[in-house]
Amino acid sequence: MDVVTSFERERPRLVRIAGRLLGDHAEAEDIVQQAWLRLARADDATIDSLPAWLTTVVTRLCLDRLKAAVPRPLEPGNPEHPDRASIDRASIDRASTDRASVDPDPSEEAVLADSMGAALHVVLDRLTPSERVAFVLHDLFSVDFATVADILDCLPATARKVASRARAKITGAGDTGEQADWLVVDAFLAAARHGEFTRLLELLAPDVVVTGDPVAVRVGTPSRIDGRDAVAEFFNGAAAAALPVFVHDRPGAAWFDRGEARVAFDFLVTDGLVRRIAFRADPDVLAGLRRRRGGDRR
Repeated sequence: MDVVTSFERERPRLVRIAGRLLGDHAEAEDIVQQAWLRLARADDATIDSLPAWLTTVVTRLCLDRLKAAVPRPLEPGNPEHPDRASIDRASIDRASTDRASVDPDPSEEAVLADSMGAALHVVLDRLTPSERVAFVLHDLFSVDFATVADILDCLPATARKVASRARAKITGAGDTGEQADWLVVDAFLAAARHGEFTRLLELLAPDVVVTGDPVAVRVGTPSRIDGRDAVAEFFNGAAAAALPVFVHDRPGAAWFDRGEARVAFDFLVTDGLVRRIAFRADPDVLAGLRRRRGGDRR
């Protein structure tokens, strides 16, 4: 595969990383273009892994840009820095043949991107540049701490502490490092949508279970899935039409069709991991759904 094709294959992921770090799509595109220029001048023989090399270059460019911005005040004392047939996703599509496709229309995709992106950057604005890099790379894009440490020019243990400090700032959880439930749910939905299987595994508890109420099962959801691997496999590349909602005041999601909620995804999150997802399509449950932006009602 030639370098141009390889770069274009990585471009969407790089734009997502830069966009999360900078909060501006145009700036993200500019950063990725700068990375391409650097790649064009680089010696291919010195690049062991192109995805890792590009991630490092893009993140360092973003970090430089963040540090060049007007600094935010720092906090005192806080230094800078089942049966396969029953769980086939296609069954949901087949149950909807008399309705519109389950894929969201462009307006729904825009709403989803706005909802998740704006909410995330509200909390990211609380972080220093180094904290933002550590949190975004590790918690949102599953980059290992050794790579994060190399980018931040510190030890892996220090990078881990910086990420932990970032989580504490975001969630107000002090030193526990617990992530707000809505962050876990939205990170799970993003990983499902983008087919990030490894990230899904990291967000799921080993004994996670997926269940479906009788109405949801009639629509085509699985009645039950047990275990992290099976649940991750089911959701990998799915959830394209799931929009963020509150289910009985818990952050969750719902599958919308023609602007109407058809199935709610009711999450149970404990200690930063998804332990249960219940597909719920009972009319009373759907009537009580409320759209959300991050952890707040819209």
